Amino acid sequence: DGEMHAAARQQSQLENELRVALDEGQLLFHYQPQLDISGRQVIGGEALVRWQHPERGMLAPGHFIGAAESSGLVVELGELALRCACRQVRDWIAQGLPPTRVAVNISPRQFRSSRLVESVAEALRESGIPPHLLELEITESMMLDEIESTKERLEGLHALGVDLTIDDFGTGYSCLAYLKHFPVQRLKIDKSFVDGVTEDADTAAIVEAVVRLGHSLRMRVLAEGIETGAQQARLQALGCDEVQGYYFGRPVSPETFAADLAARSELMAS
Repeated sequence: DGEMHAAARQQSQLENELRVALDEGQLLFHYQPQLDISGRQVIGGEALVRWQHPERGMLAPGHFIGAAESSGLVVELGELALRCACRQVRDWIAQGLPPTRVAVNISPRQFRSSRLVESVAEALRESGIPPHLLELEITESMMLDEIESTKERLEGLHALGVDLTIDDFGTGYSCLAYLKHFPVQRLKIDKSFVDGVTEDADTAAIVEAVVRLGHSLRMRVLAEGIETGAQQARLQALGCDEVQGYYFGRPVSPETFAADLAARSELMAS
């Protein structure tokens, strides 16, 4: 019908515009700080894509990631994210800033790509940064698809020296039976658990269980989506290691992130 036809045309137009954006460099990356549980020291940043659309202005991922996934452009976008993140770490180090890891999200399509390990290796080689300063975030549900090939792919990434994080841990079918076999360094607690951690005893119990599980497997645990000091305090009491969220900082340009990193480094040194 007419409504479906209009929606299809709009989707097709968005995909075409996204192809142009990739070719013309309209996509850029902002970085949201990740801190130790005290909230004083920045230990990393998550790379989050933005689209500087020539007509619609700055667009958040929710406006175009769906189109990138359906068209397959998300693989090219993911490779761009890897290259940009690694170059950005290199540039910050060249500016005299402390080495800071950057986390990059890996989409399902990109994770299943035969080029994944090769593209990560190319980004590292091109930038020359130490591999441990690149962190790849992979959702729990992605790891449950074809366990053997997933394990092989993760081991290939681990061999490069990059850090691996299970994102949104606990929101899907938990892979507890396989977790010990995956070379993962970090678990990331989803915002849906953080939202209720100060008010709901059951939610707090789940968070505490995740923290204990992670620590028993020699992993660090990061909670995302912190919006209040009360949430930070509760997560600290439950043993969480690292935090991320609007309470500590929104995603910002590389220049703003670098300025904040420099200011915090001077404060820590004084």
